[in-house]
Amino acid sequence: MLVSPTDPALELFDPFEVTNGRLPDHLQAHRERAASVVEWARLYLCRHHAALGRDGPVCPYTEPSLERSLFRLAIYVGSDPALDEVCAIVTKYRDWFLHLEPVSSKDAELKVILILFPDIAAHRAAGVIDRVQSTLKPTFTAAGLMIGQFHPWCDEPAVWNLDFRPLRSPVPLLAIRNMVRTDAPFLTNDAISLSAYLARFGHDVPARLQAKVLDAARAHGLSFDSRSEEAPRQEESRDQDPVIGQRARSSRKQPKR
Repeated sequence: MLVSPTDPALELFDPFEVTNGRLPDHLQAHRERAASVVEWARLYLCRHHAALGRDGPVCPYTEPSLERSLFRLAIYVGSDPALDEVCAIVTKYRDWFLHLEPVSSKDAELKVILILFPDIAAHRAAGVIDRVQSTLKPTFTAAGLMIGQFHPWCDEPAVWNLDFRPLRSPVPLLAIRNMVRTDAPFLTNDAISLSAYLARFGHDVPARLQAKVLDAARAHGLSFDSRSEEAPRQEESRDQDPVIGQRARSSRKQPKR
C-alpha cells in the first residue's frame, strides 16, 4: 500500500494486495468488487476482443503496466457523493500522480491509477462518473494527463467500431494516466485539450492521425505542422488507441440502437 505524502487519507493498492485481501479493515467490505476490477483488467483489457475493430488487446498498455507494478487502485467509499466532493478527491489523486514514480522515464506511460467507486449503483454511475470526467478533463489534459470514465452502462463507442462499448467495467471507476501520442482522437473536441496534445506531440503525431489533427487544429485556430514529408517512424506494438483513460469524441455519429 502507498499513502500520499501530503494527504494520509489517499491510499493506493497494487493488484496483489487487492486479490489477496491485504486491504485495510475499513476497505475489506469492498475487496470482492475491487478484485473483480483486477480480473477484468487481466481477462478483458489485456486480451483481444473480436468486436474491437483492430488487432491487439483492448488496451495495449495494461499488461505491461501490470507486469511492471505500475497499475494501482484506489477505493472511494460512498454511495451518494456530491459532484464537487468527487472532483476534489480525484484532483488530489491527479496531483499525487504527477509526482508518483516513474515521472520521466519511458515507463511513465504505463503508470495508471484506477479510482474505484464500488458503492455507486450502476444506474447512477453515468450521473457521477461521466460528469466528473467531463468536468475535470480540461485541467487534466492541460497537465499532460488523461482521465477516463468506466462503468457498467458506459455508452461511449470504440474508435474503430461504433457498435462496440469498450468502456464498460464491473465497477464504476475513473482512470488517470499520462497522455500518449495515440490519444489524438480523444482530444480534438476542445482547444484546451488539443493544444496540450500538440505541445507534447505536435512533432510526432502518428501518420494515420495527422489529417484529423490538422483539421481539428484549423477549426480551433491552432498551429500544427504535420511534417507530412518526413517518413513516419516505425510504430511499436502498443502504439494503438489506448482504452484506459480514453474519452471517445462526442461529436461522432452514434450508432442506431
